[in-house]
Amino acid sequence: MRGRMRRGAAARWIAATCVASVLAAGCSTARDSNRAARSPAPVPVPTAIAPPAAPGLAGAAGLPPPNACTTLAGATLSGQLGRAVTARPRSWNDAGLPSLDLCTLIVGGQEIQIGLSALPVQKTSLDRLSKGLGGPAEPFGPLAADALRGPLGVVFTTADRAVRISSTGGLGRADALVLGRALTAVAARVVKPARDSDATCQPSGSTAEQFLGVRAQLRRDYRTESGALTCIWGSTDATVAIVESIRPDRIPEADRQPAPRLAPVGDEGYYLPEEGELVFRKGRRVVRVTALSEPSRPASLDRLFGIVEPIMPLFLR
Repeated sequence: MRGRMRRGAAARWIAATCVASVLAAGCSTARDSNRAARSPAPVPVPTAIAPPAAPGLAGAAGLPPPNACTTLAGATLSGQLGRAVTARPRSWNDAGLPSLDLCTLIVGGQEIQIGLSALPVQKTSLDRLSKGLGGPAEPFGPLAADALRGPLGVVFTTADRAVRISSTGGLGRADALVLGRALTAVAARVVKPARDSDATCQPSGSTAEQFLGVRAQLRRDYRTESGALTCIWGSTDATVAIVESIRPDRIPEADRQPAPRLAPVGDEGYYLPEEGELVFRKGRRVVRVTALSEPSRPASLDRLFGIVEPIMPLFLR
């Protein structure tokens, strides 16, 4: 009898211990769950210098002339380069940081992109722009004391603006020097006013400026001939943009590997935190919402959606 009681007590003790263990594990799991809820995964900071370019903006669409390229094109530059030089008539802004007003020269059939910063040059401007020169950038003293040249082109400062002259096909040393000197001679005359705004973009202005942290010093609002809208707000250390384009096919970002994070917007949407970008499609309309800063700070999906939300009906109709 005593043995049975001892065995019964042992069984009850084991059962109680098991229950206590389960409860403790449950409490521990709950604590871990609560801790995880209080500590969401950090949003990566963007590393992009500029968002992907909208199609059709190689000078055939955008802002009407004049611009740096239409000013440079002509017999004088053709004689210096030994090739015919013409210009695409229109210019656009890349919504990068620094934010560049861009245009396209055609030199002997080669497309060369000319960019001047829309705001005065900053300490980090040339370093950021030099990352797009296709390889290590080396000093290029014959052009300017601060000039840097890489396989795809050259960056330097003139008229208190950062300049990038580049070509996807590469830009040789001699051409870079001739073009750089020619642009230096006219830069002060071709710099655009900092503020060019459109009332269509105004509803998103306050949320864009929340990311900037200051009132926008730069505005670049315009429509292309297809009706696609661009809204850009900028400061010396941040740029926010909403850029619409018309495409017959899928969003290019959809084909990246690893696949980008889905965003519940339009027919197809993606969030790319490393680029500070929300991109979505409704029918043939593709819209990119971007926010870049220096020093780089996160641009969450909620933040980007909040920027475009006030004018979202324009894109989802």
